[in-house]
Amino acid sequence: MSYIFLRKKLMARNGTPLRVLLVKPPAALATIRGLERFQRLEPLELSYLAGAVPAQHSVRGLDLRLYRKPWKAFQRELKAFQPHLVGITAFSHEYRHALQLAICSKAVLPGVTVVVGGHHATASPESFNAPEAVDWVVRGEGCGPFGQLVEALAEGERPDPSPGLIPTGEEFARWAQHPAPPFPSARQLPRPRHDLWDLSHYRIVWTHENPRAFAPLWRRVAMVRSSFGCRMHCTFCPVPTLFSGKHWPRDPEDVAEEIATLPVDCVYFSDDENFLDRQFSLALAQALAKKGVRKRYFAWVRSTTVLKNPEVLEAFREVGLDCVFVGFEFTSDAELRAVKKGATVSHNLRAHEFLRRLGVAVHGAFMALPSFSHEDFDRLEAYLKEMPPAETSFTVCCPSPGTCDWDRQRPFFWVQDPFVVYDCMHPLTPTTLPLSEFARRFARLHDVASPRHPLRQVRVPLHPGHVLRVEWAHRRYTASLRHMPSNLAKAGWLPAAAAQPSGRPNLPVLGS
Repeated sequence: MSYIFLRKKLMARNGTPLRVLLVKPPAALATIRGLERFQRLEPLELSYLAGAVPAQHSVRGLDLRLYRKPWKAFQRELKAFQPHLVGITAFSHEYRHALQLAICSKAVLPGVTVVVGGHHATASPESFNAPEAVDWVVRGEGCGPFGQLVEALAEGERPDPSPGLIPTGEEFARWAQHPAPPFPSARQLPRPRHDLWDLSHYRIVWTHENPRAFAPLWRRVAMVRSSFGCRMHCTFCPVPTLFSGKHWPRDPEDVAEEIATLPVDCVYFSDDENFLDRQFSLALAQALAKKGVRKRYFAWVRSTTVLKNPEVLEAFREVGLDCVFVGFEFTSDAELRAVKKGATVSHNLRAHEFLRRLGVAVHGAFMALPSFSHEDFDRLEAYLKEMPPAETSFTVCCPSPGTCDWDRQRPFFWVQDPFVVYDCMHPLTPTTLPLSEFARRFARLHDVASPRHPLRQVRVPLHPGHVLRVEWAHRRYTASLRHMPSNLAKAGWLPAAAAQPSGRPNLPVLGS
């Protein structure tokens, strides 16, 4: 059922007004908390769910990442708001906290309905089959199923189960065995409700090529999704599985209107690939220019897209594009071919140089394989020292739940419950180097790349307080990476025998 049809149906019926509480769990891992010191973005997925709820119902958002004592804040909100429905979203590393929030909801309000959705619920719904805490699990695009649930509860009825709206308990296995429903067209989704959040709490270190003297490094930011999906089939990425290799853009006029209403100057696009659709991208740039929208943008793009559609990047630079995230991933063509990236090292370098000539800063993302030796880390470090200036981030290449790589690697996972450390900073399989040595080399990548940051290349003075804050955040984050073995062992996630492996078994190769 499309969202537009469902919303008309909901508005035509006069049910009991509901109180709906939408909750973002607090981060469970020190690595994620460390990243939040550099950027914290609004929970856009919950903004979309709020947009799917008709106006007669009361909706509140609660982002528990913002509280020093999140569990007490959650209980206070439950008692004060007395919601009929609690909706919780969760990435894989957050799923235990999501379950704890569900249990807490039932303890405080025994009659409340609890629904859980998000990436983890889509890929591994069985994690939430806990009838004592969770009533419903939403898979795939959540606006339609969530709207159906709201409609039924308002009428005092039980919604019809489906592969996208699964009841926990006896019926769970019947519906969970079906694949997640396909995503609808992006044009069928509602306008997200950014007013659900105080956007002053969401900031990011804003990277660009030509900062003003003493300009603040952190900027208030809002998230916008102008499209979703990607046509590529990189083996490490869950997007091809979630979206079946398709790409859906929204109506460019609608996106431009949404951006124009935002009360902040910086916009972080959450698209999987912003400029894949040339016609849509040019139409959006034109719509922003026509409306006189003057904001700054951060977008995600592939190096091959940059080289194929340079005029798109030029058009977006004219309307305020400051920085793009480019997945460089590896430093050899053989590694890129192994994961079906569809790009070469030459593509990456040429796109990087073109973007810098255009005045667009580059955030280059690289991955380390668990099989990396000292020589592999040395090769990556040498590349980082020679590449053009870029903001840089690093992840450990981990298989994604629901992909063939996940199924092939699963027997070799050394973590009993891999989801609790699924942040793409912890290796899920044994490493060639002893884990402590792998962690040290992985953390050092950030120190090697840091001097090449675009904001360190400029000759204008930067905000001194913010520079110190960035340095402190950098040290805290790299410390959390170096402490990877002890963190895992203390938490009981890593068997003691695997904490210092002397070697690595012959594992299946990613993408093989």
